[in-house]
Amino acid sequence: MAERSIGLQAWIDRLNQAELPALAAVVQDLHRLSQADQASVQQLADVLLRDASLTSKVLRVGNSAYYNPSQESIRTISRAIVLIGFDNVRLIGMSVSLIDSLLTRVPREQLQMLLARSFHAAVQARNIAGYVLTRNQEEVFIAALLHTVGELAFWACGGEQADELADALAQPGVEVDEATRQLLGTTFRQLTQGLVKSWNLGELAAFAHGGNQHDPAVRAISLGVKISEAALDGWDSPEMEKLVQQLASFTGVSPDDALKQVLESAQETVEVAATFGAGQLCKLIPNTDPEQIKLQQQERKARLLQPDLLVMQQALQDLGMMVSGKADVDMILDTLLKGLHRGVGLERAMLVVLADGQTRLRAKRVVGEGTEQWLSDFQLPASQVEQPHIFSYVLRNREALWMGVPASYNLAELVTLPMRRVLGQGMFFIAPLLAGTREIGVLYADCRLSGRALKNEQFVAFQRFSQLTARCFEALSKR
Repeated sequence: MAERSIGLQAWIDRLNQAELPALAAVVQDLHRLSQADQASVQQLADVLLRDASLTSKVLRVGNSAYYNPSQESIRTISRAIVLIGFDNVRLIGMSVSLIDSLLTRVPREQLQMLLARSFHAAVQARNIAGYVLTRNQEEVFIAALLHTVGELAFWACGGEQADELADALAQPGVEVDEATRQLLGTTFRQLTQGLVKSWNLGELAAFAHGGNQHDPAVRAISLGVKISEAALDGWDSPEMEKLVQQLASFTGVSPDDALKQVLESAQETVEVAATFGAGQLCKLIPNTDPEQIKLQQQERKARLLQPDLLVMQQALQDLGMMVSGKADVDMILDTLLKGLHRGVGLERAMLVVLADGQTRLRAKRVVGEGTEQWLSDFQLPASQVEQPHIFSYVLRNREALWMGVPASYNLAELVTLPMRRVLGQGMFFIAPLLAGTREIGVLYADCRLSGRALKNEQFVAFQRFSQLTARCFEALSKR
């Protein structure tokens, strides 16, 4: 069994000494040249010429139509520097080194997705910087590209621990930082900061992580990174709309022009990735062609959560045994949410409980993509005469409801505006959670991530889970 690494320093030592020493050396040397007041053509050429493979790839990229539209032949590094510029050649060297060091290893899905996102962030950031900076656009590109270098390095070199973490992160409701800290003894953010510090990339690190947000370069990097992340949820997602508004304000262009710029940068990223020899990443960069966007959305829906009958049956069986056996509250709730999410195929689920002397309903447990925020954001008065709501209604009437179908249209006004702001629009299931006659809280579930319609068999299963959980709590209260 391979030796395990635990803790920040152990991982930095492993990546620098055993896994990525060549990449570390190239990144350090190329960054040092960016800080030198009078770095020479020969100094840059010397760094690249140390590795024949790197040299040939830099020349190939330099001869591409993207960097050399005049197609004037480039056969030496010094000639490349003259024709396409010192900073561009340094950027190419850094990018090609990163791709070679990472993608030639285990072609893990997490690594490819993250590297595609990194290139997308880098192109977006550089093009944003073009509006607000007269120079240093290449530095912005590199800072955005290396924004998650610690996580990239881990997925490329993490071995068995990467397999373990991938399995842990696939579990519903898992918190990424917590799972990473438990298995690695550090977080991805700490690992990135540790690597850039050990590689002496101080200024670059300050750019990329928590630097002065009033600095135009830092703001360009931050926007580029956020746009690359939001694009995965679609160009028309609420988060993307917000970022386009921020970009328009930052660069002084109209929102329409800002969106056009974002889409053009995404398309340019595909060209950049292909130029750098990372063609396999192109399909992972969100497409800007309307037909392709539609196809990608359909493919994403197809990959989304599907009901798993075996998981559902096992969870129901486990809850049934907990009625008569020994089980604590956490075990009951873990089984409930696992059954609803992975078993029934409900994309998001939440348990809200009576709190503050039974005057308020607060989110207690959640599962599903993007639900973590509910734990702090979702709370309602338990009873509100002037504006009743659906959560207090089901608790008072003690019945499970399928909202959004004709049978419940007469209750639509009980889904209040504040509730819709947090949960969104569309169908959902809701049921009271009791312990005998004692009110515990309310169970909520939906499939709003994909917008898929809920099904009758899912509602039947949802009711069964809420009833069994109520029996578990009743038994628990009698012990």
